[in-house]
Amino acid sequence: MKFQVNRDVLADAVAWAARVLPARPAVPVLAGLLLEAGDDLRVSAFDYDVSARADVEADVAEPGRVLIPGKVLAEITRSLPARPVEIVKSGSEAVLTCGSTEFGLITMPDEDFPAMPQMPPKVGAVGGGAFATAVGQVAAAASRDDTLPMLTGIRVDIEGVRMSMAATDRYRIAAAEFLWHPERQDVGHGVVVPARVLVEVARSLRGGEVAIGLGDNVAGFESQGRTTTVRLLDDQFIDYRSRLTAQWTIHADVEVGPFVEAVKRVVLVAERNAAVRLSFSQGQVLIQAGGADIGRGAEVVDAELEGPDIQIAFQPHYLLDGLAGVETGRARIHMDSPTRPALITDEGEDPGFRYLVMSLRLG
Repeated sequence: MKFQVNRDVLADAVAWAARVLPARPAVPVLAGLLLEAGDDLRVSAFDYDVSARADVEADVAEPGRVLIPGKVLAEITRSLPARPVEIVKSGSEAVLTCGSTEFGLITMPDEDFPAMPQMPPKVGAVGGGAFATAVGQVAAAASRDDTLPMLTGIRVDIEGVRMSMAATDRYRIAAAEFLWHPERQDVGHGVVVPARVLVEVARSLRGGEVAIGLGDNVAGFESQGRTTTVRLLDDQFIDYRSRLTAQWTIHADVEVGPFVEAVKRVVLVAERNAAVRLSFSQGQVLIQAGGADIGRGAEVVDAELEGPDIQIAFQPHYLLDGLAGVETGRARIHMDSPTRPALITDEGEDPGFRYLVMSLRLG
């Protein structure tokens, strides 16, 4: 095997595929990146749950394949000078040359590398921007606790031309809805995809469309020569929609930027996980945090209140995560009482983003 490739193109593809390499591989070969040179170059990684492959242009002199320790290759390609890279397989070595730099990397047995899963049948496509935005809006609410795998995922529901995503860690629910282009409008789907995988897919998008495939308990995402497949989680999920469409008797509209900055300033004197208290009255909201141990902070910002005055408290970063998902300049906070959850949405009548967050008991 022998090929030459642009240094930046190779480093980018290797870094993208290496992100799915397992920290503790079940078998040694899963720590490797498979480089296959044919018409062009394909870089692949697989850990039995998640696969990633990137196809890039390369000048292939001799077709072939080689399995190279992935983390080492990622470190090397990131540090190379801005010169073309040549990789040649020679016996048990892969010789990488870039300008006057040369590395001889001991290869792994590529015949032991498992067969890569295929992209499942395409069910539709969505603009990369809309996809990445929705993932960013809901992913913060996904749990990091692997003892409840379902809560570490993002629920994806497809009904005709509408796709919705939702995540919860039991303390908040985030949901986003947007339009997409289904292959068939009369077929619905409901799956739970590991949140960390969707986040990585969204981070790697550079515009264009994302093709989505589903089948045999696997989801696939393909965009601009890069493909990720992932094993789905159990599709049982809470009935989140009924909780996001309840009635609230009070709502307050705030300018997101000033409100977020004020919350961040005030909580500087709050202990970890201490509450931030919001006192809404006509024309304003008083933001307070802190106590006896460090000190206290308070700030007033403008707010338009519909309904009676109300005081309510939240865990600060849960509140800030919800506000971060609001795409419009103004957010609407729907409330009912200090002890009930509050709903944060865009200001419009039919918001595409909804974030339900538990309130904290006021001391």
